[in-house]
Amino acid sequence: MDNTKPTGPETEFEHKPDALLEPLPEPATAEPSLDAEPPVDAVPSPEAEPGVYVNEKVRQAYDRVKMWFAQVKEYYHRSPRLQKVSYQGKFLPAFWTITAIFSLLVNILLIATLVSFGRHFFELKALFSDSLVNGLSNNLALMDKAHIVTTVPVETTVHLQDNLPVVFDVPLKQNSQVVLTQDTVVDATTYINMALVPLEVTLPAGTPLQLNLDMTIPVSQSVPVDLNVPVSLLVPLDLAIDQTDLHQSIIGLQSTLEPYKVLGSEFNSPKDIPFCTQWWSGWLCNVVFGKP
Repeated sequence: MDNTKPTGPETEFEHKPDALLEPLPEPATAEPSLDAEPPVDAVPSPEAEPGVYVNEKVRQAYDRVKMWFAQVKEYYHRSPRLQKVSYQGKFLPAFWTITAIFSLLVNILLIATLVSFGRHFFELKALFSDSLVNGLSNNLALMDKAHIVTTVPVETTVHLQDNLPVVFDVPLKQNSQVVLTQDTVVDATTYINMALVPLEVTLPAGTPLQLNLDMTIPVSQSVPVDLNVPVSLLVPLDLAIDQTDLHQSIIGLQSTLEPYKVLGSEFNSPKDIPFCTQWWSGWLCNVVFGKP
């Protein structure tokens, strides 16, 4: 920025604030207007070669932009007030001025953010410590003492293939009739004249005999078994969490939260911060955190 006083005609120009509102005098040489249409003969027809038509339009747009910059530059040179408030080629003064303004705005924004955060710091800390950390730690402790109690339905099919030993006694008591298949000699005795006389009686084949069976038959053998057995039952389940692998994971989470629980219990107000209890720094804590 150049702060030197203008001399001569510039001083007179400052006493006339409406001078900028007056129309600028036209230059001596007539310049073509921005809105002036080029001659009809100069504009190529679209039916002509497309490349020539596009190049002509680009050249006309470039000439208009160049003419506009020339008018702006001429107006800048004719306006001392505009030259005074605008950049005049002095890079370092302009750079330091813009840097100082930007730094001041950033510092004001950071200080306002710090004060706003400090006024709600202990509320946020209490919310984080009591609701989140302590609540999570207590629920983890309850989870570690919990039991999983449920009933598990089991529906399956068991394939059984084995030789089963079978040992048992079969009682047999009934009347039965048997037929002799061949002649059978039966030794018998009888009494004749009060004397015991041995006899041999021959029973011919086909003789039916009536028998009264009363016996016990022992059975001992192996029975092959090959079958699918359907199984449908309800299995009661009572599983303690602290007896499973989850116990170590829960203990690890609780030990991770312990430092945050200690931190949350130490600082509950600005008086608990050593920096804020000093006579030379107490006012700063009152500004940032507010008066307790």
